[in-house]
Amino acid sequence: MSAQKVLVVEDHRDTRELLKYNLASAGFDVAVAEDGQGGLNLAAAFKPDIVLLDLMMPGMDGLETCRQLKSDPSLSRIPVIMLTAKGEEVDKIVGLELGADDYVVKPFSPRELILRIKAVLRRSGAPEPDAPKQWERNGLRVDFEAHQLSVDDEEISLTATEFKLLTVLISGAGKVQTRDNLLDTVWDTHFEGYSRTVDTHVRRLRQKLGPYASFIETVRGVGYRFKA
Repeated sequence: MSAQKVLVVEDHRDTRELLKYNLASAGFDVAVAEDGQGGLNLAAAFKPDIVLLDLMMPGMDGLETCRQLKSDPSLSRIPVIMLTAKGEEVDKIVGLELGADDYVVKPFSPRELILRIKAVLRRSGAPEPDAPKQWERNGLRVDFEAHQLSVDDEEISLTATEFKLLTVLISGAGKVQTRDNLLDTVWDTHFEGYSRTVDTHVRRLRQKLGPYASFIETVRGVGYRFKA
């Protein structure tokens, strides 16, 4: 089995080398780029399984790089983890709105980063063994094996995290899913401040469901529920 491929886009040399060393030690095939344009070029050639993308870079910053990555049909399904500084809360949310799957705050623990990478890669992999192959209601159709969502016969692109979130909500249709439960189930983790991440992903998911956005109900002060 070939090693999973990680592309690191980071302008700071020491951080770039630290990431390359730790990821290679964990068994990943690693490629690095020092700026956004270089990252986009390398993504097209390297075809990574996941991208680690620094937010603050000179020239093309992480947000613009993510925007261009997600607008390219051949690259849009690649999961992205943003690397951010602690005070960049607004940019974190913007990054998630653009389609990033997760973010890691600098300075970070290499062990935590690798756990987060593995969690995102799990979300982008095969469905759980007991998951149905397909689900359909009105004009919504979900193919769990192919990781595809169709809205009124139009295929809609979802990030790995958005698809996992939709799967969890549909699987528990009619039941309230607390934010804590969604964090544990979808993100495989529970970090301070992550409730905002849940809300951001639900908002994005509703936008992509279009006329069926109301299928995801907000339970004030608790979480969310998919209509039974």
